[in-house]
Amino acid sequence: MIDLHLHTTASDGRLAPSALVGLAADAGLQIIAVTDHDTVAGLNEARTAAGARGVRLVDGIEVTAVECGRDVHVLGYFFDPASAALASFLERQRLARIERVREIGSRLAALGLHVDVGALIDAAAAARRSIGRPAIADALVAAGHAADRHDAFERWLGGGAPAYVERRGPSFGEVVAAIGGAGGIASLAHPGLLGLDQHIPRFAACGLDAIEARHRDHDAAAEARYRRIAAELDLAVSGGSDFHGELERSRTGAPARPGSVPLAAADFAALESRARRGRKVNSGA
Repeated sequence: MIDLHLHTTASDGRLAPSALVGLAADAGLQIIAVTDHDTVAGLNEARTAAGARGVRLVDGIEVTAVECGRDVHVLGYFFDPASAALASFLERQRLARIERVREIGSRLAALGLHVDVGALIDAAAAARRSIGRPAIADALVAAGHAADRHDAFERWLGGGAPAYVERRGPSFGEVVAAIGGAGGIASLAHPGLLGLDQHIPRFAACGLDAIEARHRDHDAAAEARYRRIAAELDLAVSGGSDFHGELERSRTGAPARPGSVPLAAADFAALESRARRGRKVNSGA
């Protein structure tokens, strides 16, 4: 089985990279991608653990672009994690995350909800993790201001909520270029959650390589729609569980776990083939 969308404690997941790999191996996965938000900090640990368990690790990441005033997530695969240009780009992304977290903390304080965002930022920096709203959501839960992450987003942190702060960041094209510049390919993450289908042709024109048609929050009709769009635009298909932790459930109520939304081997082969073609073109071969 193949799962190309998994998160660890390097960003907003609940399991350390080695623990995630162990869970994936126990579930029978043979190929996985760790796709933490705006960081590659978990890849080395995941790679060591994957080698020990006989699992193939595809270098992955999930980078946030801003389009139409909204977060648009872009999955990157098969890139060079040691790319200096990518590292510089991701550092700017993480600094923007910190600025946003501080502003959210100020808004929460004005609402009488005091979260020590400085401590959250320091802890993330010490562990080389990226930080975002889920960390604040967890702090709100711990303080008794929300029942769980979902409740925290609904009441305080999500779009239109009292402490919501609009993200400022790179365009979709800039994110795709950063991934491509590191030798990777870019896939539009969970498009069914975006409501931006009309923009997918423009994203393709920016250099998009694939669409995440397989996702835990896509029903059969949604998957079919995005496979059709991918075919029309000559794009590949990616997919995965978008696993963050054992407590998660999809919109359908089904438990989320590594391998719960596997990608077909043929889809993976097409995705990898596109990556190889891209590397040949970039090298002038």
